[in-house]
Amino acid sequence: MKLNWETLIAATLLATASQAETLKMAVTTSFYNSGLSEMLLPEIKADIALDVDLIVVGTGQALRLGEAGDVDAILVHARAAEEEFLAAGFGTHRRDIMYNDFVFVGPSNDLADVTNTASAAAALQAIATSQAPFVSRGDDSGTHKKELTLWAAADIIPEGAWYRAAGSGMGATLNVASGMNAYTFTDRASWLNFGNKGDLALLFVGDPALFNQYAYIPVNPERWPHVRNDLALKLENWLTSDKAKTLINAYTINGENLFTFNAAR
Repeated sequence: MKLNWETLIAATLLATASQAETLKMAVTTSFYNSGLSEMLLPEIKADIALDVDLIVVGTGQALRLGEAGDVDAILVHARAAEEEFLAAGFGTHRRDIMYNDFVFVGPSNDLADVTNTASAAAALQAIATSQAPFVSRGDDSGTHKKELTLWAAADIIPEGAWYRAAGSGMGATLNVASGMNAYTFTDRASWLNFGNKGDLALLFVGDPALFNQYAYIPVNPERWPHVRNDLALKLENWLTSDKAKTLINAYTINGENLFTFNAAR
């Protein structure tokens, strides 16, 4: 029998590709918009033969997908909501993976004088006092949750014509702010990777209250027996490895680091 080597090679490649298993993971739009996933996913597949199917949503929706057993794991950034998720038995545990920070951006002429404020709360007070246009994500994401916490710390209920809720992910919200030449609140990674800045500029950073931790949570197989906890743990081992540390810490845009790895081993 004569072998058709082209057919044999194609069959071998197909068999190799089919060996990769698939995990469903809900991730935040801010993580996805950073571009980091495009670099990590091929490395994950090459190292542990795992295809990671990303469901890109806000943190609130990611947690709800976990609660419904629609994903195997989540990667989010809202500690209080994560603790509630775990307390309700929807996740097995949480693991810090990496962090960056939140920032305020707005019109380069900065009519609200946000640049010269001393804290995140003071920056919001300046915006509210001037009633300068402000675009909120308004989507129950981790970024939106953090923004609401900061408004509460500033003792302000944001309302009125100057305050707009986009109801969208971070990229779309930045686009709205750029089009309106308005202030907004974003994670640093999304801002650095945003290509439609227009007249927007980075205006306020550095308050410890703007710390932004990302955590990984496997969905609880005792609650949802169909979830692939074995694959979730396999991915967790990779995300907390030295390889992941090197890749995450080396990821830059225009020479600026977007994340810092801080997973405990």
